[in-house]
Amino acid sequence: MPSWQNTLYRRLSRLSKPRAAGAAADIAELRRHYAYLFERFGAAPGDVTFEPGQLGPIKGEWLKLGAAPSDRLILYFHGGGYIAGSPETHRPLIARLCQAAEANAFVPAYRLAPEFMFPAAVRDGIDAYRHLLSKGIDPQSMVVAGDGAGGGLAFSVLLAARNARLAMPAACVAMSPWADLSLSGMSVLSNRDNDTALNWELLFLSARHYLKKTNPCEPYASPAFASLRDFPPVMVHGGSFEMLRDDASRLGDRAADAGIPVSIEIYDGMQHVFQANPDVPEARVSVQRLGQFIRSRTAPRVQPAAAVVAEG
Repeated sequence: MPSWQNTLYRRLSRLSKPRAAGAAADIAELRRHYAYLFERFGAAPGDVTFEPGQLGPIKGEWLKLGAAPSDRLILYFHGGGYIAGSPETHRPLIARLCQAAEANAFVPAYRLAPEFMFPAAVRDGIDAYRHLLSKGIDPQSMVVAGDGAGGGLAFSVLLAARNARLAMPAACVAMSPWADLSLSGMSVLSNRDNDTALNWELLFLSARHYLKKTNPCEPYASPAFASLRDFPPVMVHGGSFEMLRDDASRLGDRAADAGIPVSIEIYDGMQHVFQANPDVPEARVSVQRLGQFIRSRTAPRVQPAAAVVAEG
């Protein structure tokens, strides 16, 4: 049964939820909706520092724990429907994951639609990953992760890495991933009245801005349709009340089909990216479990992240 804190938070979220974007909504209106969602993240922990960085041509931000370099690195892709968000908007959420995982992170400022349509985000992600490998970082000390659209992008980047025959990271982690831009999951309909964060118009218009005329079932855009053969172990957390619940389940099915170690956890009564609210017990449990998974799957790096920051 969901906690009382989550029940209260859900009721307040329903009261303050912005109106659904209409079919004629412009990009500024859509981005205002995402900005409302980002406000849920609260404040960033005080023991995590943020530094601008760059991996090859890809700008972004480093999150570092304390003064000593960690022996783990998370390549994290922020959410925002491929049209909104930045490393700065997601600082609190990513920082809490870094704390739980005892890891540093690099968050690429990948290009957003409609200014840069598919596959710009995937290209930026694979360029960042390739640059980390070129710096001599052990892939078995790295994890690729993300939330929402960033969770789907994490899988798309690994699909590109596998097909390019690059060394794969130690694991892949996602919170409420958007992995099917065709919106074909049954939960998109069954949870439309339960989800206090998303609505069909917002998802449809975000996908249209990102894809333009690309088939939404293209695996690099919608990894729910991809083969996850040769992927690293996967952990995905979602909420039972979110419209994208089935995206998480279908990624689990694809991993199971490929014989990949996978853990899909759907939290009862939870919303899209429920980990955003640190006051909800289920959010803390989820982040701690994701952190423990990252710690268990990673090995010490050959080169500390501090050295990459200095070079990047």
